[in-house]
Amino acid sequence: MMPVVTDQPSSPIPAPAVLAAFSIDPQSPQRIDTGLINQTWSARDVRGVSCVLQRVNPVFPAEIHDDIDVVTRHLQTKGVATPVLIPTLTGKLWHEHEGAVWRALTHIEGTSYEALQNAEQAREAGRILAIFHRALADLEHTFRRTRLGVHDTARHIAQLRAALEEHRRHSEFAKIADLAAEVLELAAEIDTTPDAADRIVHGDPKISNVVFTRDGRRALCLIDLDTVARMPIAVELGDAFRSWCNPKTEDASNATFQLPLFAAAVAGYAEGSEELLNSAEWQAMPHSIFRITVELAARFCADALRERYFGWDSRRYTSASEHNQARTRGQLNLARSVRSQLAEIEELVTRATRP
Repeated sequence: MMPVVTDQPSSPIPAPAVLAAFSIDPQSPQRIDTGLINQTWSARDVRGVSCVLQRVNPVFPAEIHDDIDVVTRHLQTKGVATPVLIPTLTGKLWHEHEGAVWRALTHIEGTSYEALQNAEQAREAGRILAIFHRALADLEHTFRRTRLGVHDTARHIAQLRAALEEHRRHSEFAKIADLAAEVLELAAEIDTTPDAADRIVHGDPKISNVVFTRDGRRALCLIDLDTVARMPIAVELGDAFRSWCNPKTEDASNATFQLPLFAAAVAGYAEGSEELLNSAEWQAMPHSIFRITVELAARFCADALRERYFGWDSRRYTSASEHNQARTRGQLNLARSVRSQLAEIEELVTRATRP
C-alpha cells in the first residue's frame, strides 16, 4: 500500500514543454482525480492515439522507469497485457521539467474500481494477479530501486513504539495510546515463521490497480508498476486479499473480511498460477493476511501521532491524526475479523489448491 502525502503542486494543464516531449495534443489532457500517488491525465498524441500522462511523485526516483521498461517488455513477450512507456522524442523513458519527472504510457481501454463489486470480480482479480506473477517468475533482473523494509512488520511495530515515546505531548495522545495498545496486543499474535524466498511481485495490488473490461466481467491487466520489486509472494497476497475482501473503506468502523470474496479470489489465483507456488507459500497466505492487516494498523497508528506520511480526507476529518485514528480502528476490526476466521480461510486455501 502506497498512499503518501505528496508535495506536488496542483497543475490543471501540463506545461507545453512536457506535452511537446511526448508529442501530445495540447488540447487533449483531461485530469484523472483517482489515485493518491502520481498526478494523472488522459490524453491523445498528435496522431489521435489515446495515452496516459503522469507527473511522477518524487517518492519514486526517475530510474524506476528502467525497471518498468524491463518488466513490461517481459510481460509482452509472455502475451500478458500491460501499459508500456512511451519514449520521448529524444528516446528517453521519462522527461524532466522544472524539477519534476514526467512519463507517458499506452492506454488500456477498460475500467477500475475502488472496491470489488461481486465474487466474480474477485475471482478475476485473483486470476490476473496470478498471471502477472507467473509471467515474471523467470525474469532475471536487478532492480534499480528496491523497497527494503516495506513489509518489515517488526520495524513497523518498533516505529509505533518509537512514535509513542516521541509524541507524548500530542493533543490526542491518550486516545491514540489506547489504540496502540490494541495494535500491540494483536501484533503479539503474529506468526514469526521466516518468510519464503523473494519473487517478483507487483508491490501494491489494491483493486484499483486492476483494469477490467468496461462491463466489469473480465480482468485485463495490472497498472501502476512503480512498486514492482522482489518480496515473499505470501506477503503480496496477504496485502491483496486484505484489501480486496473488505468491501468497506479502510477507515470504516465496520470493516470485515468477507469469506465469499476470499473464496472466489483464492480460487482465481489458484487457476491462474497453475503450479507457481509451493506448499509453504500457500500455507503462509492466511497468516500473512492477518500480519499485513495488523502491520497497516500499526502504520496508521504511528502516523496518527506523526501526521506526516499518509494523506487524509479534509472533507470528512479535521486532521490527519483523526483520519489515521479512524483507519487504525478500521484495520483493527478487520484484523480481528481475519483472526476469527483463520480456520475457514485455511480451509478455503486447501480447497483451492486441492488437485
